[in-house]
Amino acid sequence: MIHGIGTDICDSRRIAASLARRGDRFASKVLGPNELKVFAARRARNEARGVIYLATRFSAKESFSKAIGLGLHLPMRMPDCEILNEPSGKPFVRLHGELATWFDAQGLTAQVTLSDESDYVVSFVVVERASA
Repeated sequence: MIHGIGTDICDSRRIAASLARRGDRFASKVLGPNELKVFAARRARNEARGVIYLATRFSAKESFSKAIGLGLHLPMRMPDCEILNEPSGKPFVRLHGELATWFDAQGLTAQVTLSDESDYVVSFVVVERASA
């Protein structure tokens, strides 16, 4: 049964501007530990690809927060919601801390998809509750 759906579109130029203003502090407020490693590696190879990575994760976390119905209120913290990739490239959600505990207690699962084009990124999340 569907618990919630969330979608978000984000202008990657806005993320680039935030990163320029606030530096790595901005990235650390958005990304979890595994995502920070990927971000650093992508950014080292190509600054633009690092920004797109950060923008897609920001967007996906906004979508996730909408789908779970909490918005950006506790226990939802952006670094506790990681959007990682399987070896095939398929994105998936990995949760940590109080958010993971809350999510599991609700009996929820999540599916996420991301896309980027030029200056924009988009994400879509479906959160389902296991049937009783």
